[in-house]
Amino acid sequence: MALLMSYLDNVLLGLETALSWYNLLWCFVGVFLGTLLGVIPGIGVLAAISMLFPLTFQLEPTAALIMLAGIWYGTSYGGNTASILLNVPGSPSNAITCLDGYPMTKQGRGGIALLMTTVASFVGGSVGIILLMAFAGTISAYALNFSSAEYFSLMLLGLVAASNISNGSIVKSLIMVALGVLFGLVGSDIYTGARRFDFGVLDLADGINLIALAMGLFGVSEVIASIGKVNGKDVDPKSVSLSAMKPTRDDMRRSWMPMVRGSSIGSFFGTLPGTGPSIAAFMAYAIEKRVAKQPERFGKGAIEGIMAPESANNAADQTSFIPTLALGIPGSATMALMLGALMIHGIAPGPQLMTEQPSLFWGLVMSFWIGNVLLVILNVPLIGVWVRLLMVPYNWLFPAVLMFICIGTYSVNNSAFDVLLVMAFGGLGYALRVLGFPPAPMLLGFVLGPMMEEHFRRAMLLSRGDFATFIDRPISAVVLGFTLLILLWGFKPMLMRKRSTSA
Repeated sequence: MALLMSYLDNVLLGLETALSWYNLLWCFVGVFLGTLLGVIPGIGVLAAISMLFPLTFQLEPTAALIMLAGIWYGTSYGGNTASILLNVPGSPSNAITCLDGYPMTKQGRGGIALLMTTVASFVGGSVGIILLMAFAGTISAYALNFSSAEYFSLMLLGLVAASNISNGSIVKSLIMVALGVLFGLVGSDIYTGARRFDFGVLDLADGINLIALAMGLFGVSEVIASIGKVNGKDVDPKSVSLSAMKPTRDDMRRSWMPMVRGSSIGSFFGTLPGTGPSIAAFMAYAIEKRVAKQPERFGKGAIEGIMAPESANNAADQTSFIPTLALGIPGSATMALMLGALMIHGIAPGPQLMTEQPSLFWGLVMSFWIGNVLLVILNVPLIGVWVRLLMVPYNWLFPAVLMFICIGTYSVNNSAFDVLLVMAFGGLGYALRVLGFPPAPMLLGFVLGPMMEEHFRRAMLLSRGDFATFIDRPISAVVLGFTLLILLWGFKPMLMRKRSTSA
């Protein structure tokens, strides 16, 4: 009974925090801007958060996180629009929606697809929030017993898992992780203060700016890659009018179970490091096609093919906060930016966050409910506005996006050098995309690299240089065992290919 009362007190504290006019305002700003930028092809969640990250520096920590979280799950809602109407995914997690969403548009059912994906997004997000509220506290309680050895092992697991599941080969992903760690170590040594890897450049004495790296890798490179590939003339405004959005009884009957299955799959994958909404959406689609009585309908406008992945990616959006907030370990590149926001505001993420900053934690969780309701209210009446936005020629849009990226980067430190870094990382990001190297593991390596170094050196100091400390501690040993299994599993396809070619 006492536990239940404590839980209710936390929920009421969260509601009190989230419903303050200040936090409500920034929740609305976050979900609106997230939806807006999610609609524009080529932006995506990482670029959206990177562009708007500097705005949060002047806000209170709770409001800053509420706004960034609103952008995070708002882009998933907004990304539906371009995926369904133009066959161009607004974000990677919306890519699978194109398979059945665009055929529905060609059948004149684009409005129904947009309305039903909004419903699926809300249901998936709600399931994810409930699980976040239920399990984050339990994980945090166990994590209080973690030492530097456990934290190092968990971070290593996160990096290896991200490398194993990212698009492309495991070798390329591991190279990107190592490159990200190398970039993260530029600057001053955390213990001695000695400068390293800065090539004598004074502007790099404090390290590479996270905003410059993220905006370049995911903002500038995405814009470059999208130029010439988006044509707003393909959109028919009549197919997305309010009168064309009414689903049939058969549509509703076919949608319930895919939403349930998709939400369950997304909630599971969201909690795993290195997976996130993209993997959840693809898995939900694959499973839905496998259990369907008529799998031949998929790819031709099956409503199950949009409901399952959209509910999955939104459930994963919410549950991915569990390892980030409870353990201080980001499970995806976007969560790495969230972790960066916490640290910039002087808040240490991890198991003590719930006890030391209960109003921040529970205020953020309860703001998810408010944000999801706001997104439903915003998306349905504003679909016409998003359609008009898609019809703007892209050669008018991308210069404005690049301008905002440069302004946002410069405003962080008032440094022209950071703007040059953005352009450099933008060119690097585009080159990596062409060569098939996934950039997301680099961002994870960049954020986790310095933290891994700190925990590794601390563990070495406490054990007097004995590497066995990582195996002697049971939790650390188990995590390292999982890491090794995931690594071997990632190399398995490569070894199988070599065996088949040699035979």
